[in-house]
Amino acid sequence: MPVRRYKPVTSSTRNRIIIDYKSVITKTEPEKSLLAPLRKSGGRNNMGRISVRFRGGGNKRRYRIIDFKRDKDGVPGKVMSIEYDPNRTAFIALIKYADGEKRYIVAPDELEVGDTIVSGESAPIRIGNTLPLSKIPTGTTIHNIELYPGRGAQLVRSAGSWAQLMAKEGDYAHVRLPSGEVRLINIKCRATIGRVSNLDHENTSSGKAGRTRWVGRRPHVRGTVMNPVDHPHGGGEGKSPIGHPSPLSPWGWKTLGWKTRRGKKPSDKFIIKRRK
Repeated sequence: MPVRRYKPVTSSTRNRIIIDYKSVITKTEPEKSLLAPLRKSGGRNNMGRISVRFRGGGNKRRYRIIDFKRDKDGVPGKVMSIEYDPNRTAFIALIKYADGEKRYIVAPDELEVGDTIVSGESAPIRIGNTLPLSKIPTGTTIHNIELYPGRGAQLVRSAGSWAQLMAKEGDYAHVRLPSGEVRLINIKCRATIGRVSNLDHENTSSGKAGRTRWVGRRPHVRGTVMNPVDHPHGGGEGKSPIGHPSPLSPWGWKTLGWKTRRGKKPSDKFIIKRRK
């Protein structure tokens, strides 16, 4: 997928690298029947207090209702368009099924307008088709993976990501995730063949602070430039050291490499190999 590099005409275009959407997107207006309202929170919780810092502003969005369950078994669907979704890094594909119903799915890489997809146990092993892990051959590249049968895809949904089906053993399949972790997943869970679209997303560069504000992200302030009352790293004259044996979060717990995962979790028994 090509990226577009701008000539350094201004300081904002000097480092700007974006996806060449015109070569990928085939439709600019979303399907109205598959839209839902999306309200902004500005990082505030139900009490009005900031629970996620550096959020706010940004362009208004509408949510695209995505079919993560892919439970329309045996009904072929035709790809009508590849579209941009402001709520995710991957592209989405508008599918029109043989019975006339339309749904959005996360678009796999190499899926094109006019292609036919289908889901179910008897679906062929082809890009965009969704099958239970029990019916997918070992070594296949997959994405949109369920953690619990029938709940819908929860794993491997971001741009350019993919997982690999390593082996099958009893009621569980060994799946290597993008992080390098090998995890046991029930073979009744479904997954989609191929990898997620927009592989060049990691190569993009916004080029200026304003584009980040359009997304809804406010400036991330370093702790060393704050006052002592605001951050453990704050205070001092000029560029002072942090003054602690290890870096701390604004709330005083260790960070930058400090493991925060709970020691014993029920899901530990499903992890065969830890992430890198």
